[in-house]
Amino acid sequence: MFRRKKRDDGGGWLQIYADMVTLLLCFFVLLYSFSALDNQKFMEFIHSFQGRGILDGGEIVLPGPDTDFPIEEPGDEDEDDDDDPYWADSERLLEHVKQYLVDNDLDGVIRVNKDERGVELQMPNNLLFDPAQARITVQGYDVLEALIPLFADIPNRVLVEGHTDTVPINTTAFPSNWELSAGRSARVVRYFVDENQLDPQRFVVIGYGEYHPQESNSTETGRAANRRVALVIRSN
Repeated sequence: MFRRKKRDDGGGWLQIYADMVTLLLCFFVLLYSFSALDNQKFMEFIHSFQGRGILDGGEIVLPGPDTDFPIEEPGDEDEDDDDDPYWADSERLLEHVKQYLVDNDLDGVIRVNKDERGVELQMPNNLLFDPAQARITVQGYDVLEALIPLFADIPNRVLVEGHTDTVPINTTAFPSNWELSAGRSARVVRYFVDENQLDPQRFVVIGYGEYHPQESNSTETGRAANRRVALVIRSN
């Protein structure tokens, strides 16, 4: 007696189709997960292998979850420091001014120092003016002319300060030491601006009179030191 063969109902293709659909679903889920990958966590994952033989590199300390600073790579810090011009830094500006005075034989007649405002050049009044006058002497013109290239080469603001001693003055042109100190300061600025075309917006005229002495006015030596014109190059 013959056995009846089982009828093939064609259900095998359905199982194959279901497996394929499942694989496609997994594939698209993976694609979505890669597209939504957290870049920071991925970089932490990569850095964790550095120095362990998988990726080249040294040890890196990764920031914790509460830190707010970025990861710095070697060589990133202070890359632009050397690109700043010398006049933007008070120390480099001071060294430049000192060297300029030496190169132009002015270091023996002009004092230079640095304070919180910038670099200060001090000139005694007898180098620029006759007593009780605000007209620049021939010697004074020579000194100021030698400073023109220095001020023309930098964009910094310059405070031109006039100072006197405590000896009173009362003339038609200068009723007090206020007018004398301010007049001398203004005359220096006008020489820079009117006769040498330096930018007038850079210069400030200041007259301190007798009220900012640097020595005691009780001696002639102290009074001579207090009679001065100071050029303060502001550090940017």
